[in-house]
Amino acid sequence: MFQFGIDKKTLYIIMAVLVIMSIGRYVNNTNALLSLLLTLPAVLIAITFHEFAHAFAADKLGDDTPRRQGRLTLNPLAHLDVVGSIMLVFAGFGWGKPVEINPRNFNRNVDMSKGEAIVSIAGPVMNFILSILFAILYFTIIKFAPEFAIQQIGMIILALIQTTIIINVGLGVFNLIPLPPLDGSKVLKHFLPYNSREWFDRYSQVFYIVFVILWITGIAGSIISPIINITYQGVIHLVSMLFGI
Repeated sequence: MFQFGIDKKTLYIIMAVLVIMSIGRYVNNTNALLSLLLTLPAVLIAITFHEFAHAFAADKLGDDTPRRQGRLTLNPLAHLDVVGSIMLVFAGFGWGKPVEINPRNFNRNVDMSKGEAIVSIAGPVMNFILSILFAILYFTIIKFAPEFAIQQIGMIILALIQTTIIINVGLGVFNLIPLPPLDGSKVLKHFLPYNSREWFDRYSQVFYIVFVILWITGIAGSIISPIINITYQGVIHLVSMLFGI
């Protein structure tokens, strides 16, 4: 997904603050605790497939680095980053263990900039595909197994599916923000003129700092939350129309 250019200790401090601020919601709150439990498998699915998509795209472009490092797998243990996973659970956005690539290994018919953009966009695209697939599963149950849907186990499964849709949409949207170190920055950089790319790279550390400030202050969340909500509602509306619901 991405690598931070700032001290890991800073991230741990930020994570600790957010977790402490959030943990009060789960004390003596059964609904909030259930919501947390439903979020865990959703996070596992979203991050695993996101990082696998990066590795898969790089491998198809000729770079065997992810394959050699054991990242071309759907084993969650190969992709989870402790800090990023906890952030996704408690803050609504996060990351997995970065997939390392070597653009020099890409096929000759793909230039390095284009190859990096394709590998970067693969993760968010995978999340959006998953959100649609889980939405299809959700409405399949609603339409063809309505009696099961109103049973306790059915409601739990539907809640789990709905959470998985939301987490995938959130992860996909978050990573499309065109600021380093997010995937969107590499996609944006590919379409910039050469001089602009150099400027972008030269001040990447500044962008890191801007991103962290936006993150800590909650500005990033206030900006992307409406986008996540609109995207989620769009997926649900689109799939529900397909099922005539």
